[in-house]
Amino acid sequence: MTKVSFSPIIAGCMNWGIWGVRYDPNGYLSMIEKCIEAGVTTFDHADIYGSYTTEAEFGAALRISPSIRNRIQLITKCGICLVSPNRPTHQIKHYNTSSDHIIKSAEQSLKNFHTDHLDMFLIHRPDPLLDPEEVAEAISMLKQSGKVLHFGVSNFTASQTALLHQYHTIETTQVEISLLHTEAIHNGLLNLCISKGISVQAWSPLAGGKLHSDPDDERYRRILAVAGILSEKYQSHADQILLAWLMQHPSGISPVVGTTRLERIHSAVEACNIHMTREEWFMLLRASSGREVA
Repeated sequence: MTKVSFSPIIAGCMNWGIWGVRYDPNGYLSMIEKCIEAGVTTFDHADIYGSYTTEAEFGAALRISPSIRNRIQLITKCGICLVSPNRPTHQIKHYNTSSDHIIKSAEQSLKNFHTDHLDMFLIHRPDPLLDPEEVAEAISMLKQSGKVLHFGVSNFTASQTALLHQYHTIETTQVEISLLHTEAIHNGLLNLCISKGISVQAWSPLAGGKLHSDPDDERYRRILAVAGILSEKYQSHADQILLAWLMQHPSGISPVVGTTRLERIHSAVEACNIHMTREEWFMLLRASSGREVA
């Protein structure tokens, strides 16, 4: 199996298309090139982004400059079925992790990106009807054909991840982790990832900007106060401290940064160089929880 190296900071592309800034193909290409220059070479997608349009728009940019494909890693996800004019057969929002759907989704993503392989393919959400043997069979077929290099899950609990891992090796999990969403640190998911060698990618690592949304929120103020003290010490921005806090966890968390602002990409990359003390790490955890550890 080909081993792929992913960048420590991952560019989340959900808002690059109609759900956000609406780049045209040249805008996509420019942003891709600038991310690469900054050291961000991994791009996170899902088939549903832009109501099933963002993958193809990103792929149109790759067609303009095909050589870029060899310099980047593509992550995408399947399993959520949206009600959309682009999927007229969907009557309600639902999940589909059947073998047929997984294989068709992967093949459609390959067409959208104009590529012959996906570097990482994830099941987007845990499906109550998920059959682990069926999923394993589909992923094995995709891997054997070289269409998918690595497999993972997104938003799965520890027990759901462990169950599927028994049938097919899970190499990555994506989960919401930030100082406002610390559940994965305490509920056993990250422990499982360490024990099984599963890499961790954190979506919404800055809590979607919520920390700056309400200056009267006591929890937000506590976190930003500590981050402010540490940002002075490390000559950085508070958001860089929040990312560094995540990356210091022994599970090796890679933040998926969903910004479309280049300065924020550079800022996230610079956060990789911040190494706070253990006490400082717990200062931020205490600020989040509002109490000392037991």
